[in-house]
Amino acid sequence: MDKETKDTSNPTREGATTDLPHDRISIERFRQAFPRARWNDRLNAWFVPGRTAEKRIGRWLAEIEAEADRFADEKGRDAFAFDRIESRYLDAAPAAFQIRTPYSRRVIDEIREIPHARWDADRRLWTVPYRSFEELRQRWPAIEAAALRSEPEARRARREAIKGTEEEAASKARTRERRQKRYPVPADDNPPLERAIGTHVGVIYFTGTDGELAEPAMIDAFYFPASDGKEYVWASWRTGSLEELVTTWPDRSPPEQSELDRGWWMPTLEELRVARRNARSRRRAEERKDKSSGERTADHP
Repeated sequence: MDKETKDTSNPTREGATTDLPHDRISIERFRQAFPRARWNDRLNAWFVPGRTAEKRIGRWLAEIEAEADRFADEKGRDAFAFDRIESRYLDAAPAAFQIRTPYSRRVIDEIREIPHARWDADRRLWTVPYRSFEELRQRWPAIEAAALRSEPEARRARREAIKGTEEEAASKARTRERRQKRYPVPADDNPPLERAIGTHVGVIYFTGTDGELAEPAMIDAFYFPASDGKEYVWASWRTGSLEELVTTWPDRSPPEQSELDRGWWMPTLEELRVARRNARSRRRAEERKDKSSGERTADHP
């Protein structure tokens, strides 16, 4: 670092510091935007004097990021023009890709893995910027296959195919059991109440138990393999709110086999991420329902 760019002034003077990529072009552009900037050896960062330095640096960084995004969008748009994705579920709009499919949990999970993908609640579709085209192209076969399976005709065909079979009976039984919102826990090792708990049905909040015994056959069929000789009772549960799940501290390690056998454990970060996404989806659905109800009330006083 040459003497002309090194900051040897009082380190307590007004200003702000920033760290930059150590490439020549970035530093030259920074020096052009902030000619009074000096390198501070003690802080190992660039120092910009002035009361508004932090805001000015923030604006400059935002402009650089936006410029990089525009360049990445142009590259993605060119890549799409060269290798198009032809699908009735995908529309290449001027600003971004637009994805509209039948509801599918698999589709949602795949799209959420694409960087910068956003759900547009007003238009009921997903948007993906052109800069994320490579990730979109990699995941598109799985997205389209899941969307096709979720079409009403495909769903009806599957229902007709299993009508009257053991598979249909088992599916209906699973649905009925899940609606009861009960879960088997060891009679001598109950989970803590009203805190996020990892289970074989996801992250839930246990609310209590009346001591009713759970049949091993029911546990094996719908939840997890029951341990021989162990007594289980039914515990009631609820889903967690977004606020509760966001403030829950995750366990650092995955559950041990003994915890999986027990049926409950402290949730990991990945489990909490899934639960938080589901909580956000429930909140958005409730907000849309309330909005729709309010609009109907206004139309019909």
